[in-house]
Amino acid sequence: MALPRRRDALASAAATAGALAGCLDLGLGSDGDDGGDADAVASLSTVADGFAAPVAVAFRPGDDRPYVVDQPGRAYRVDDDGPTEVADLRDRMVSIGSGYTERGFLGLAFHPDGSRAYVRYSAPGREGTPSDYSHTFVLDEVPVTDDGALAVDDERTLLEIPQPQGNHNAGDLAFGPDDHLYVAVGDGGGGGDRGLGHVRDWYDANVGGNGQDVAENLLGSILRIDPDGRSDGKPYGIPDDNPLVDEPGLPEQYAWGLRNPWRLSFDDDRLIAADVGQNRWEEVNVVRSGTNYGWNVREGRHCYDAADCPTETPDGDPLVDPVLEYDHDVGIAVVGGHVYRGSDIPALRGRYVFGDWRQRLFVADPTGDAWTREDLAVAPDGGIDRFVLAFGTDHDGELYVATDGDSGPGGTAGRLSRFAPVDAATDDSAGDATSATLTGRVTSALTGTTATDDATPDGDGTPGFGALAALAGLAGAAARRLHHR
Repeated sequence: MALPRRRDALASAAATAGALAGCLDLGLGSDGDDGGDADAVASLSTVADGFAAPVAVAFRPGDDRPYVVDQPGRAYRVDDDGPTEVADLRDRMVSIGSGYTERGFLGLAFHPDGSRAYVRYSAPGREGTPSDYSHTFVLDEVPVTDDGALAVDDERTLLEIPQPQGNHNAGDLAFGPDDHLYVAVGDGGGGGDRGLGHVRDWYDANVGGNGQDVAENLLGSILRIDPDGRSDGKPYGIPDDNPLVDEPGLPEQYAWGLRNPWRLSFDDDRLIAADVGQNRWEEVNVVRSGTNYGWNVREGRHCYDAADCPTETPDGDPLVDPVLEYDHDVGIAVVGGHVYRGSDIPALRGRYVFGDWRQRLFVADPTGDAWTREDLAVAPDGGIDRFVLAFGTDHDGELYVATDGDSGPGGTAGRLSRFAPVDAATDDSAGDATSATLTGRVTSALTGTTATDDATPDGDGTPGFGALAALAGLAGAAARRLHHR
């Protein structure tokens, strides 16, 4: 009788989460299009595990070891004998606890000369942040020591952006081939780009719209700054060819009309960003200077919360459609990836590899104005029963993915894996989505404790994605587990 009771509980959880998610169509009636029938072209090889919620992967110039950002506030370098802590920001961050949250240590990038690092985190409200706002977005520059640690106590603060709500924080950082720093910023949170801290814009059908505003704040945009320069008293330079230099608007702005651009990457000189949708459409954009990607007038290639909507601004500037979109029958929170330029997996060469938080891996041919999404099957069982958080590439173009066995940052089930040939799998990624079976040595190095086989998650969050995504993720996980009973 125990099995039927557990099955009934899972079904109830799925139904409850689905009802709370409202208009999300989760496709809970079947396992759906999960890639399990496709031929595997790659496998996943574990590099390190024991993290709480690994939300970013970076490589320092001249160093082949991956750096991993753990959302609760620490960063690690993965050495041959396991992870080594290289930064601890917890004393200057909001406390994120163990449950659902989108705040935390969210981004890391290294200066092209390797001497400095840039860290993005959520701090308690600083000067200039209204008292009824959630927190302050902080971007710091920190020196990198001779042994590769981040000297966070010698920080130089570059940006402080008031965040009205606790979600839609984006957080990714990337240096382009122009040696400028690109900073992904969400729309300020809440839902629909409305409410406290969401300014009025030109589109009256939806009240509020930081995504469409370029003059009042830096939210809902990708910024481009020069950390080596100084402009008008700012601790950074404004590149002369930024689109709003000598134009109305804030000159840091590079592209706008974005909701929550969770993970971005460069392929040569092309910037690709995934933008998490509200409740219907997920999208991937090729980001160009001065381009408006439509939020909150449009969601993907569709009108947002309206039967009809414009396709350009009153000034005639187009609202540019994404190169790729998918609906919430497929996934609920897109996670941007990279165009694979490595040599280990010839079948992926030149393809854009990305994912969805709801345990999905995808691949697309990144040519033209409309890319086609395909499932990426990985050995041994085709799918990946872990929550996908971030991707990274090393100096040889080989691809990494950061995942979590829990749906929030309260456990120690986070893992960094490397994409490898089909016969090189070492991951247990096809197991239970709440599995937290870890190596005692690595877990001890990260947390000072040793995990047990019966470890269970404390929270149910989805870093950077939204409450509906969190609820829908629980429903999706429950449905998958029902399918296998």
